[in-house]
Amino acid sequence: MPSIVSYIVSNSQLPRLSVKNTIAMLKEDCTIPFISRYRKELTGNLDEVQIGDIVKFKEQYEVLEKRKKTILKALVEQNVWTSELEQKIRDAKDLRLLEDLYLPFKKNRQTKAERARQNGLEPLAKMIMAQNTDAIKSIASKYVKGDLNSTEEVLEGARHIIAEWINERTDLRNNIRYQLERFATISAEIVKAKETEEGAQKYKDYFGWSESLNRIPSHRLLALLRGESEGFIKTKITIDVDKSLDKMESRLIRSQGECAIQIRLAIKDAYKRLLWPALRNEALQQAKEKADDSAIAVFAKNLKQLLLGAPLGEKRVLAIDPGFRTGCKVVCLDAQGGLMYNETIYPHPPKNDSIGAIKKISSLTDAYKIEAIAIGNGTASRETEALIKKVRFKNEIQVFVVSEAGASIYSASKIAREEFPNYDVTVRGAVSIGRRLQDPLAELVKIEPKSIGVGQYQHDVDQTKLQKALDTVVEHCVNAVGVNVNTASKSLLAYVSGIGSKLAENLVNYRSLKGPFSSREDIKKVPRIGDKAFEQSAAFLRIKGADNPLDDSAVHPERYNLVTQMAKDLGQSVLSLIGNNPLLKTIDLKKYCSEAVGLPTLQDIIAELEKPGLDIRERAKVFTFDQKIKTITDLREGQILPGIVNNITNFGCFVDIGIKESGLIHVSNLSDGFVRDVNEHVHLHEQIIVRVLDVDVSRKRIQLQLKK
Repeated sequence: MPSIVSYIVSNSQLPRLSVKNTIAMLKEDCTIPFISRYRKELTGNLDEVQIGDIVKFKEQYEVLEKRKKTILKALVEQNVWTSELEQKIRDAKDLRLLEDLYLPFKKNRQTKAERARQNGLEPLAKMIMAQNTDAIKSIASKYVKGDLNSTEEVLEGARHIIAEWINERTDLRNNIRYQLERFATISAEIVKAKETEEGAQKYKDYFGWSESLNRIPSHRLLALLRGESEGFIKTKITIDVDKSLDKMESRLIRSQGECAIQIRLAIKDAYKRLLWPALRNEALQQAKEKADDSAIAVFAKNLKQLLLGAPLGEKRVLAIDPGFRTGCKVVCLDAQGGLMYNETIYPHPPKNDSIGAIKKISSLTDAYKIEAIAIGNGTASRETEALIKKVRFKNEIQVFVVSEAGASIYSASKIAREEFPNYDVTVRGAVSIGRRLQDPLAELVKIEPKSIGVGQYQHDVDQTKLQKALDTVVEHCVNAVGVNVNTASKSLLAYVSGIGSKLAENLVNYRSLKGPFSSREDIKKVPRIGDKAFEQSAAFLRIKGADNPLDDSAVHPERYNLVTQMAKDLGQSVLSLIGNNPLLKTIDLKKYCSEAVGLPTLQDIIAELEKPGLDIRERAKVFTFDQKIKTITDLREGQILPGIVNNITNFGCFVDIGIKESGLIHVSNLSDGFVRDVNEHVHLHEQIIVRVLDVDVSRKRIQLQLKK
């Protein structure tokens, strides 16, 4: 039986000692961000992805071991346990093999084979499999009695027993699995009764289509399965049946007589009725899991890029949620995202009060000392942007178009109601748009990641696995950036290492009651934040303007004494050390190495002292769409346009060019060479230049090419 360490090492190829130490820390409730950042000596400098793999394989091992215990208990209860069988079960390295071993002992419903056994036909089935007689029909005639009215019924019953034996043979199952893994084809046909329905046209490309199952791209398989679930297409998986049957016959048949005929018939029955349906579904499920993993990986990459999008920073923002008939909701936010003022203007049809709107915007920007304007990219966005460009501001004000994806979800959420109990959803939505410009990460963590709209077939994949992956991404981003404990929302604090939703609520309540935290030590006073929670979270919680400058850095409090000693050895204060790169470069790190602290940690400390609290994200940049392009009918082949990448998939990326429909840059149009990973060529929300290749107005499809 492989140990948990051996199991993880064999699956991850990571160093044994690193795996062993990481497992020990995970058992002590250490988080992935904490382990990867502050325990590098113990892990051998593993990153978050590698530690995440250890967590994944640890969970797989625990599921496998739990299933083994359940099966062994069932075998004992059925009185079929043997030491040899137990050893095979304990040695099993995956669930598929484990279930194959248990298959002969599963308590099934009343099967055809079980009824045949009840009719006393198992001895006959054994005689047929022994293939030592040519008079099997004569022998079978002696079993004609009771419910069995003929020799053929007797032989059929015996074949049912043989078919079950065949179905339970791991070697035969694995042979068919091999055929499925290497040579299976998946094909699709339109459901004739629904061919003319509008919904069927989405799957037009898949009518009469087929492809190798093991090579089908993630997005295509998920599209096929969605089309099937919606009832528009029917999928089918096929392999060379004759080849599979021949393989089985060569393993089972050793004669030419009547027994061989019966076994051949049993093989066909076992294949058609038992083996093929189960193994076909298993193969499809495995392909679906592979497609899910690929789609989830794309979603995770997109979400990470979105969350780490460029923040404007602490600046006063006027945010506009555009609209036509209902008007444009305008809010003014202070530098920390607090709502100072809100109003509705009606510059567009049907009211067309553009003059009044311009005056109002001008007076608000002056009255609230606005430094930037955020415009939602939904309905009436382009018209509102054009209006803002007509306003003559007293001071220079940057204008940004901001993605509204998920803003309506937030505005109707419990979080939004708690933040703004006295305002309606339109005000909350506008506030969210403005805050996204100030700090995308802090605002987007309040929204269910699946509502942000950067996924690929996100509703078709395993939802539990998707949620877990996205939560991991959010946790990584929040802890990579760090959190201002005195301004962060409960939603943001909940993702900090070692905190969670309950402690986040306690932090916010304590902050409201006692005022801002003045030091990291004060955090220990929050109810239920014990030594473990403080250890895991403290270095990710920043305090601006603290007496100890290290409280606004990523240096862990457990290493403060070390930094103090460095400063003392140089005859300096800690404050004079921070940002003093020439002085920091003179420090001999080897002098401070110990059993607990090695060079990786010391190098991290120096890097943090050089640029304390440095935000890893880029700064926000102003962007403007081509003002002549308002609808899809304005597009022409060959046009060169500015655009913003708004979604990335395995088959390319979608680009917002300032109209309702996004254009697609297929992987073949991203580069002159082979594209291994779309993310190597573009990033989410990246500002790019594209060439229009083709416009299909009727299907609302736009093909683009990336211009370098």
